[in-house]
Amino acid sequence: MEKEEIKSLLEIIDQQISSSILGGMEEEYEELESMGLIKIDRHRVQHSASITPEGLDYLEHLNHS
Repeated sequence: MEKEEIKSLLEIIDQQISSSILGGMEEEYEELESMGLIKIDRHRVQHSASITPEGLDYLEHLNHS
């Protein structure tokens, strides 16, 4: 995944507090989770993602570079 795509997804998740994972996006969200940038809540019918402190740091770094 490219930096701009990562930045875009992280910004969306950060703005929404918790972002529902839309169909077809599972792979991208799982990649962000494997990088430690988000946490996926799989305990509900509609999985959702929230940004981690590491994700916030990463997003802040991207916004300042």
